[in-house]
Amino acid sequence: MAYDIATIPGDGIGVEVVEAARPLLELSADDAGCAIEWTEYDWGTERYLETGGMMPEDGLDRLADHDAILLGAVGHPDVPDHVTLRGLMLPIRKTFDQQICKRPAVLYEGVESPLRGYDSESDDGDIDFVVFRENTEGEYADVGGRAHVGFDHEVAVQSAVYTRTGTEVIVRAAFEEAKRREQRVTNVTKSNAQAYGMVMWDEIVEEVAAEFPDVTVDRLLVDAASMDLIRRPDEFDVIVASNLFGDILTDIGAIVTGSMGLAPSANINREGAYPSMFEPVHGSAPDIEGEGVANPLATVLSGAMLFEHLDERDAADSLHRAVEEQLADPEAPRTPDLGGDGTTADVITDLRDRL
Repeated sequence: MAYDIATIPGDGIGVEVVEAARPLLELSADDAGCAIEWTEYDWGTERYLETGGMMPEDGLDRLADHDAILLGAVGHPDVPDHVTLRGLMLPIRKTFDQQICKRPAVLYEGVESPLRGYDSESDDGDIDFVVFRENTEGEYADVGGRAHVGFDHEVAVQSAVYTRTGTEVIVRAAFEEAKRREQRVTNVTKSNAQAYGMVMWDEIVEEVAAEFPDVTVDRLLVDAASMDLIRRPDEFDVIVASNLFGDILTDIGAIVTGSMGLAPSANINREGAYPSMFEPVHGSAPDIEGEGVANPLATVLSGAMLFEHLDERDAADSLHRAVEEQLADPEAPRTPDLGGDGTTADVITDLRDRL
């Protein structure tokens, strides 16, 4: 079977890691008996600086017919972050109803966590958890506005929006994942201070939990969860959180497992009515753009998540195995974020040999 995959390399190192990862995805697909046909869209901040738009007006219509989307990264020092987020990523997530953001965090063998006592042979336990982040509403709903701009009495209102439908979708996905893992869900909110949306969220967690009697439910406020991800990350299995809280917690997860360069993510349309989007968690990293040292592993792992979503398990497994073997090999090349002096090309060549 051939899959039509849209790629949006975007900006900075996003272009570099997508270009590097694509041949590996093609190779793993071919070995698994399927094929990938790419359609590349050169959208991002360079286009914004030239035309005033991150993507063309019909951009979403053009993406809608693809089987999936592979995104590199967006961001530019001369363009405010809210412009890049609202100009490309949020419209895709919302228009294609990508309600589920799934972000795994794994401390791989051979990688040292910055946390004392945690490594691949730690007696304290393995760090291996996944965050289910609500992806289309919550704090990123973009509801609000500004008035009296430029005057001393200027005011800005930003409202978070939680729907029963959206909350139940992400909560149920987290519980279903927990059944496949260690049957433990940690519900992260701030319902002591946010007495409407977050309290409703907690109530929905209780309702869904009743359908999964074998799953243990822990409840943490987001500040306590942030602390515990650093002092006892091995005790987490599945975390479910709102859009903003999930965003913050997954960055913590990426760092305690060694590097943002190892953190993949999936933005999933649950019904399959629209394409889902896969991307590394890291940004465009303009400070290392063009140096050829960006870590491509988060993009490769995002590609593995893409194959999992398409139910091409053999292709996904081969990519996971290659990454795991490379990281466990002390002689394998590593990019600077993992303490090595290898290049993006070195890492990709080594992975190709392992595949």
